[in-house]
Amino acid sequence: MATQEKIAAVAELKELFEASNAVILTEYRGLTVAQLKELRRALGAETEYAVVKNTLAAIAAKESGIDAFEGQLQGPSALAFIKGDMIDAAKGLRDFAKANPQLIVKSGYYEGAALSEDDVKRYADLESREVLLSKVAGGAKGAIAKVARAVDALRIKLEEQEGAPAAAEETEEA
Repeated sequence: MATQEKIAAVAELKELFEASNAVILTEYRGLTVAQLKELRRALGAETEYAVVKNTLAAIAAKESGIDAFEGQLQGPSALAFIKGDMIDAAKGLRDFAKANPQLIVKSGYYEGAALSEDDVKRYADLESREVLLSKVAGGAKGAIAKVARAVDALRIKLEEQEGAPAAAEETEEA
């Protein structure tokens, strides 16, 4: 590869590193082109899965200020550049790796911190952001409903207390 081509490749990888909120390093040894295509589909539209040259990826990562992949860019490497939800991409990798054990998740980088293989697995085991938000909203709805019932019961009790002396005065006058 000519020097200009290498410079352009490093610049492109650097852009991907900087545009992504998470990056996961994998080894794809033994996977076919068709399987890699299937993996790309499984990761979704917000994740770009790119087979990379190790030295160029190491240079681009270092230029982007990411040291999470030092010493790990060996063998046939590919990076999942995640621009959307980290959990969805981690689940896609986990599920694909279950069906295709040749895919190995090595490490990752998320929100400024290096991730181990186990960290990526923990993210994959989390429920998606939408499910977690739904659970929070459901819990809040239940708490709000309890507060509303308590306030309504207090209102009814106060109305009864205010109405009781007035009713007692009416019976005394009669």
